[in-house]
Parts: sequence; structure tokens; C-alpha cells
Amino acid sequence: MNAEHTVDVLAVGAHPDDVELGCGGLLHKLAQAGKRVAILDLTRGEMSTRGTPEERGVEAGNAATILGVAERANAGLPDGGVANTPEQRLAVIGFIRQFRPKVLLTLMTPDRHPDHAATHALVSDANYLSGLARIDTGRFPHRTPQILFFHPYTDFAGSPPFVADISASFEAKLASLRAHASQFHNPGYQGPDTFISSKAFWDGIEVRARYWGTRIGTLYGEPFHADGPMPLDCLPGLGV
Repeated sequence: MNAEHTVDVLAVGAHPDDVELGCGGLLHKLAQAGKRVAILDLTRGEMSTRGTPEERGVEAGNAATILGVAERANAGLPDGGVANTPEQRLAVIGFIRQFRPKVLLTLMTPDRHPDHAATHALVSDANYLSGLARIDTGRFPHRTPQILFFHPYTDFAGSPPFVADISASFEAKLASLRAHASQFHNPGYQGPDTFISSKAFWDGIEVRARYWGTRIGTLYGEPFHADGPMPLDCLPGLGV
């Protein structure tokens, strides 16, 4: 068996651009701090109204470079058909065991896109099963001890246990989203209008980040959810 390389954080989205929307600021911040970060897109986004899978692959690579991530992979699952099945869990287990992250970031549920809700359950279950030695993938078992969840779209509900200060990384987040030129507001792109290609959606990205930044006393923030209590090594603000 092969232990492969290890990353500090693996962010998993259903489609190229999910990760940038939900946690692109935090990924850039971590990369700038010297952490090794990877992205796994479960699908190629082949069902998208705008952009071919080939275009989207190039855009995803450009966005990853902007964020400073070490590696970006694609699981090749069917867009519009992500499901928490044994076959798809086995595919995700392979990547968890390859990257062996210390922290997993993935999509939160409920969500308007069925692939997003399915990804939440799929990644959670795959991570648990990835720790079972009797599931043979040719790589050592690995169960990531900490999973955090994000909404790629508007999330103003409740009190998430963790909001990351992304003030210094917000422009990089926006730049990574602009790299997805076929998907977001881009008057120069010839294609039908969609929900996420509208000017209103683009403006809402900053509105959301400012809202969560205000909640923690900073300029911009990204919220994250968890299944249970978040562990603390020290009290926030003490720096010890």
C-alpha cells in the first residue's frame, strides 16, 4: 500500500467553482500561511448551462493557481447525479486516502442544488469509511478528524461555530471567481444568462462576506458549520 502525500486541508465541492464561492478566501489565507491545501471537484460541471467541461477545467486550474493551492483533482462523478452510493463513496475514499488531510471542508445541507446536498452526505460517509482497513483501495486507511461545512450560495442563517477572517484574502477570492469566466458575471462571455452569471449574484458575494465579517468585527468573513462542538486549544484572542 502507498501512503501518498499529505495535505493540511482538502476542500471538496460538487462542481468547479463551489469551493471558491464557499471557502476560497480561507484557502488562500491558509496557503499564504504556508499550509498545504488541495481541492477536489467531484464533477466536471458538464451539465452547466454555460461553459464546456474543457473550458471549466482550464478555469478551475487558473483559479487554483490564484488561490495558491498545491493540487486540484477531479473525481469524474456525473454532474447532476452525485449520490451517496457505494460506488461513489469508494471513489471519494480513494482521494481522501491519497491526500490524507488533517481537515476536510465540504458542502453544507440543505442547499438548492441536489448535488450539493448529496455531496454533504457523500463526503461525510466516505470519510468515516476511509478509516476502515478492510476497504482495500491500495492505499492506507485514513479518517480525517475534523470536517467543516460551507454553503457556496447565500448563508445568513443561524450562528455558525466558526467564521474565518478573510479580509486580507478577499481580493484573491474574487480573482479566483473571475477565473471562472464562463460562470459568473462577465459581459464579454457569449452565452445564456443564469442565476450565478447575474450582476446581482456577483454583488451578493461581497454583501455576504461583509455581513459575516461584521459578525466577527472584521471587514470580510466566511462562515463554516460543524456536526458537533469545535475543539479549542486556547481561548480566542490570547494567542497561546
